[in-house]
Amino acid sequence: MTGRKAATALSVNIDIVVCTYNRAANLDEVLSALSAQRVGSDVIWSVLVVDNASTDATAEVVEAHRFHHLLPGLRRVVESEQGLTPARRRGVQESTAPWIAFVDDDNLLDPGWVDAIAQAIRSHPQAGGISGRVVLDWEEPPPNFLKGLGSCFAEQDLGEAACEIDGMVGAGMVMCRRALVECGWLHRPLLDDRIGKRLVSGGDCEIVERILGAGFQLWFTPDAVLRHRISRNRTSWHYLLRVMYGLGGSEARVSALVWRGDWRSWCRTAQWRSVKGLARPFRQRQGLIRTLAWLSYGVGFARGVLACMTMVPTQRQALLGAAVRKS
Repeated sequence: MTGRKAATALSVNIDIVVCTYNRAANLDEVLSALSAQRVGSDVIWSVLVVDNASTDATAEVVEAHRFHHLLPGLRRVVESEQGLTPARRRGVQESTAPWIAFVDDDNLLDPGWVDAIAQAIRSHPQAGGISGRVVLDWEEPPPNFLKGLGSCFAEQDLGEAACEIDGMVGAGMVMCRRALVECGWLHRPLLDDRIGKRLVSGGDCEIVERILGAGFQLWFTPDAVLRHRISRNRTSWHYLLRVMYGLGGSEARVSALVWRGDWRSWCRTAQWRSVKGLARPFRQRQGLIRTLAWLSYGVGFARGVLACMTMVPTQRQALLGAAVRKS
């Protein structure tokens, strides 16, 4: 397939945005998986790689796949501002389809993924976002202390039936362009996400919460299966502590996004939650590593609260209640 097909009244139009930073080998796998998609004639799709100022062979990998002409409209743009949030935003700005699929550079899509997403869009054309099943693909068996912590790695399995949901992971989330515009995220994102090697998080949560706050629905389809590749260097206890710290900070900021009260009431509640979060690991019977992981989460939450409390007034005003849902 070498170009876009003509749109019809029944066609579904999706741009797949792959954000990447210094993971050329991973990106090659991701694009190879995309090349194996079995897509119906009524689905119009293209692939855009957003290179977040990589210094490895990312450009060469994209050109190699362009040479084989297996990915419709494949092209690459460079986003010099580091971070997943500016990379995703650039992907939306550089694409034109009414639906945008955000695929990370360690997300391997099963051959029927695009078709399954298109079918879900046909079933729920007014939705703000669609998400599928995310299965963890461990490079080597994970250690015991990671059991039950799949959510830290964006695992998502909500059953065998399609259903409306009130949240989704960032891996493979498919968003409606109109929803991204109307919720205000495209104009002004408020939270950072992965920045270089820093495990900052919260950008995907912001997108989801702001779209829900704008009155759009989110839907899960079990037929769209994505394998999230987890390399061996992401299964160490040190990495887990870093992830949990980032998730704690994200939760603090997101709690301000969805807060219905005033700033003082949020501060009081957030401080109380910080105290409870720091005490939680010592009230539960867990192994040392899991205790440290939850303590790291609590510290991250407390630091996130402090970061919000020290914002300048204009930042506070923009953040507080930005994703309050319509009644």
